[in-house]
Amino acid sequence: MKLKPVAVLGAGSWGTALAIHLARAGLDIRLWGNEPDHMESLRQQRCNQLFLPDIPFPETLYVYDSLEEVLQSVSWILLAIPSHAFRSFLASAHDLINADVPIVWASKGLEEGTGKLLHQVINEELPQCSRMAVISGPTFAREVAMNMPTAITVASNSPSLADEVGHYLHHGNFRAYTSEDIIGVEVGGALKNVLAIASGAADGLGFGANARAALITRGLAEIIRLGTAMGGQTETFMGLAGLGDLVLTCTDDQSRNRRMGLKLAQGMSKEDIRKEIGQEIEGVRTAREVMRLAKQYDVEMPIFEQAYKVLYENLSPLDAVKHLLERKSTSEAV
Repeated sequence: MKLKPVAVLGAGSWGTALAIHLARAGLDIRLWGNEPDHMESLRQQRCNQLFLPDIPFPETLYVYDSLEEVLQSVSWILLAIPSHAFRSFLASAHDLINADVPIVWASKGLEEGTGKLLHQVINEELPQCSRMAVISGPTFAREVAMNMPTAITVASNSPSLADEVGHYLHHGNFRAYTSEDIIGVEVGGALKNVLAIASGAADGLGFGANARAALITRGLAEIIRLGTAMGGQTETFMGLAGLGDLVLTCTDDQSRNRRMGLKLAQGMSKEDIRKEIGQEIEGVRTAREVMRLAKQYDVEMPIFEQAYKVLYENLSPLDAVKHLLERKSTSEAV
């Protein structure tokens, strides 16, 4: 029996790429966005010319601008909503979402102002929905939409839901692996964005490949310290949603967060960089919330701390690197 339609909420680059990919798997996909003019252009052009130009929509991808219509009789809901808008969107959609509909999200980040993981926000805003899954891993939207080789993790509190979501993602050149570690997958997906800013800044200062490798490795150690304190599993951080996503985001200029770091090293302000890039740069908001969590869980995170000071205390990237290099030598296990 064919699965009922899947609602993909969020018509940016990532939501559109996932909608295209799932439609190619034979599903009926309903893509919704909150800007009527943008959705009308998607409907007329049959592609997302703004974010994924010249990649046509499959026949089974349908464009909606009514949230009420898009959520009627769906098998599951896939959220690709920016983390800073996550709670407000869920609150507005609460009465439209049935308790028996699983919630899947591909958003990465921490809630602004609280540092909460997105599954915690879902639990608070949609208590009627008990089955949930998160999709994360080393993915650039355009490469997914172009059917280039990609591998991700689907973590869920329901093995059957993880298998179902993974089954429909796992086709073409796309590999999906399942996990039960929602916390670890979420932490890895959120925190890597901050390190990508730091990595971009180091490269922008001309510090070379040695420094980049050291930053990624020691940054991963900081992610593991905080992530395991929050309840994540160490092996998750060594997998696709941890190390895999971290390496991708820190080393390729398709990453908006890495580009933020490169331009900070050139002396641009983060406000001007945001305007130039024209899309959300999750690592900027996440850096502040990581410091909140590091204090809450009493975890030392020197690289993240310096990134925060560059973004919010006007510390220069060069001085941030100097502070890290001047730190006392210690065991690598620490």
